[in-house]
Amino acid sequence: MEGVYWERMPKNGPKTWVEVSRSALIANAKAFKRRVKPGVAVMAVVKSNAYGHGLVEVAKTVQPHLDWFGVDNVDEGLVLKKAGIKKPILILGFTPSWRMKDAVRAGLRMVVSTVEQVKAARAAAKGKKAYLHVKVETGTTRQGTGLRELPAVAQAIRVSKQLVFEGLSTHYANIEDATEHSYAAGQLEAYQNALDILDAHGIMPPVKHTACTAAAMMYPDTHFDMVRVGIGLYGIWPSLETRVETEAKGIEFDLKPALAWKTLVAQVKDVKRGTPISYGLTENMPRDGKIAVIGLGYWDGFDRGLSSVGEVLVRGRKAKVMGRVCMNMCMIDVSDIPGVKAEDEVILIGASGKLSVSADDMAKKLGTIAYEVVTRINPLAPRELV
Repeated sequence: MEGVYWERMPKNGPKTWVEVSRSALIANAKAFKRRVKPGVAVMAVVKSNAYGHGLVEVAKTVQPHLDWFGVDNVDEGLVLKKAGIKKPILILGFTPSWRMKDAVRAGLRMVVSTVEQVKAARAAAKGKKAYLHVKVETGTTRQGTGLRELPAVAQAIRVSKQLVFEGLSTHYANIEDATEHSYAAGQLEAYQNALDILDAHGIMPPVKHTACTAAAMMYPDTHFDMVRVGIGLYGIWPSLETRVETEAKGIEFDLKPALAWKTLVAQVKDVKRGTPISYGLTENMPRDGKIAVIGLGYWDGFDRGLSSVGEVLVRGRKAKVMGRVCMNMCMIDVSDIPGVKAEDEVILIGASGKLSVSADDMAKKLGTIAYEVVTRINPLAPRELV
């Protein structure tokens, strides 16, 4: 068994790293491609460092299998362009007026929501085409234009020869957090009203898109011309409700988690019962035993909320976090795990033998969601495709 823990040890590498399964990413991409009808595009949402999985690594892996890429900002889009990504890239977040020229020059698509943004895009174009996607506010109370303002936004695009009204989008507020979807149905109806408004003005953008991962999985009526797949691409279910409902409907989705997060044992210490562990003396050793110091902390994304409750895997067994998580290290109880020594591999998220620690497991202990757990892994930690 011991060789398992050394198999992927980075030679002359860092003390903390992320492994991303190429085969899992491809399998998940293909699963979503099978879910939509022919002609419906699938966007890989790779914003926020591909949900912590590595922006360039993920994009290069799935580019042969998917159709579009979604990023949060201009800089993420430019990184993909430099990395040789040829598929269309849409900036899903807010683009400040002073960055629009960079977006247009690079051929990045932009989401806009106001007449002012449209005018800024037109000013930035200067002889080049700017491809715009208008986002409609249907009930998330977030980025988006209202139905009353939509005609003015659309007309501002239409009157300029430099601007292309390429897409109309919206986003669902409650489709993955509930098994009752009347609110989402209302949003879908509002989106259809937006299409009717545009149609009445003789406008119909070629790329209509509303579906997130959960909607792509469960509701074909939301697919239109493209679905936007984020968390599901990485093998993580959007929510327990989504998983339960998908299975109840007989929809087969074998999502494969793509990420393993690892670090190393720095030191092993014999510790007497009653000895306080870490800052604040918040936890004492419950018995004579052994503590392993591991080489990461909350700077690396291992949340301080895991103090005294988190679990990791060492040599195929679970070890509990002891005391407070520090900035760059924390301590785990390895009293029941024989043979632990410095530079042994520690799995923070991933599997070892029959045991695993998932992003969902970590999220439950933190009172949050798996999205936050994986996106907060320090982007400076190297991502390695395996």
